[in-house]
Amino acid sequence: MPWSSILLENPFFEIALILFLAAVLGALGQFLRQPLIVMFIALGIIVGPSVLDIVKSTEYIHLLAEIGIAILLFIVGLNLDLRIIKSVGKIALLTGLGQVFFTSLIGYFIAISLGFSNLHSFYIAVGLTFSSTIIIIKLLSDKKEIDSLHGQIAIGFLIVQDIVVILVMIVLSALGQNSDASLAYAIVKTLLAGGILFSITLIAMKWVIPSLSFFLAKSQEMLILFAIAWAVTLAAAGELMGFSGEVGAFLAGVSLASSQFKEAISGRLISLRDFMLIFFFVNLGANLDLSIIGSQVTPALLFSAFVLIGNPIIVLIIMGVMGYRKRTAFLAGLTVAQISEFSLIFAGLGLSIGHINDEILALITLVGLITIGLSTYLILYSHQIYKVIAPVLGIFEKKNPNKEIEMNTLNSNRYELIIFGLGRFGGKLAKLLEEHTQVRFLGVDFDPTVVKNFQKKNSSIVYGDIEDPELLERVPFQNVENVISTVSDIDHSMYLIKTLKGMGYKGKIYLTAIHEKDFKALNELGAYRVLLPHQMAAENFYNSFLSENRGTGLEVKNITNH
Repeated sequence: MPWSSILLENPFFEIALILFLAAVLGALGQFLRQPLIVMFIALGIIVGPSVLDIVKSTEYIHLLAEIGIAILLFIVGLNLDLRIIKSVGKIALLTGLGQVFFTSLIGYFIAISLGFSNLHSFYIAVGLTFSSTIIIIKLLSDKKEIDSLHGQIAIGFLIVQDIVVILVMIVLSALGQNSDASLAYAIVKTLLAGGILFSITLIAMKWVIPSLSFFLAKSQEMLILFAIAWAVTLAAAGELMGFSGEVGAFLAGVSLASSQFKEAISGRLISLRDFMLIFFFVNLGANLDLSIIGSQVTPALLFSAFVLIGNPIIVLIIMGVMGYRKRTAFLAGLTVAQISEFSLIFAGLGLSIGHINDEILALITLVGLITIGLSTYLILYSHQIYKVIAPVLGIFEKKNPNKEIEMNTLNSNRYELIIFGLGRFGGKLAKLLEEHTQVRFLGVDFDPTVVKNFQKKNSSIVYGDIEDPELLERVPFQNVENVISTVSDIDHSMYLIKTLKGMGYKGKIYLTAIHEKDFKALNELGAYRVLLPHQMAAENFYNSFLSENRGTGLEVKNITNH
């Protein structure tokens, strides 16, 4: 029986084969340290008509793709935390809006110069504007930089981007549904339908969802089922009112964003989101022709170069003008050196309403493959890249950057101890020193929220990142007898001790490790003592347990049996 006949007669076999290939490509992507999105786009092209031509059940695939996008937008709305924007002040808003404006403006003129029509240039320019929140959060989390200043700024302006793309999609989907009507009529209808949908969301958010979710939370399965049903229901309502389903799903997420159960819902749905998005990219690939992609290679390379280089430069300029240091601006800027899954969804919307053709969709998809793939490595090796090009970046920095916490006025004779890292372990140590000793210590932390909280208590603490090559030039460590790092990352610890010793520091260096192999490695580098927080906590409990049960024999039975 021919291959195509088997697929036509058995959609289950078709889906199984697609999922198998997804697992194989996912494993390859993990080896290459590439996000799943890149591998899923490649999967879509491979199973599409240009290569294996596996996709025959297009209706099923399209439906699953629609549900996947709805769940994606639902999770985006669910995790829309405007407090992040507030915590980093106006920098997130101004950088986000500034980057969107300048990227789309420059991208538009590049597209026009390459001979694209005005409408096509608009879609290309807007597609170049948005960066992947999913990928950036994952990469920053893996690098433990999610709470750093540049991490918070990046997440802040990525949230701004998400809001902008939702607004653009609302307008375009509404205009697409009313293409034969006058512009004034379309605008009035859009505002009216949007008001109704938003009112439904507010009513549910205030009077229905709190009590209903509290009741359903008694069963995790029912809570998740309700969340999915709510997302798909509002997505369908959005379609009926002339919007895209993505808008309704996004509002469904926003309506649950203030729920005390949002973390549980989000955590359980992320895997489902990743699974369902496979079908979005399969559906995308099934509509692509490799010959079309081949004809778009040259413009795709030009647009990719603009996204990879131009977008970070735009962020560098904006943040530099606002008074941020070049390092913070560079690390934040690299997070916009790619386009996102929203760019592809946006392009798919344009194709569905007839604004763009397959060639433009192929172009934006190819730019996505190139920029997401390359920017992943840029972010993973951002600190090494910065060390190489730091001298050149000086043109983007003011002579006196005033937006970051200044450290130049610190008195080198004022402190006896420096603590790097004021998280749970370091913060507790600092608190004990303040309450029970007269030791004058300086705290250094890379989380601006932690810094502000300690400064409110008049504690001596400054903002700084261990990996910042300029940090130790400003921290007065030379006359300090003890340096303690509670940062458990082995690479950060090795960098710190090597740098301190290289700068001639003669005092005691205390480092922190979690694993036994890290403990040995840091001892070999010459640390005065390597702290093991878990072991120290266990020993304290053991001693306390012995003291509380002395004379009963209980401690001997329990401890020796284990």
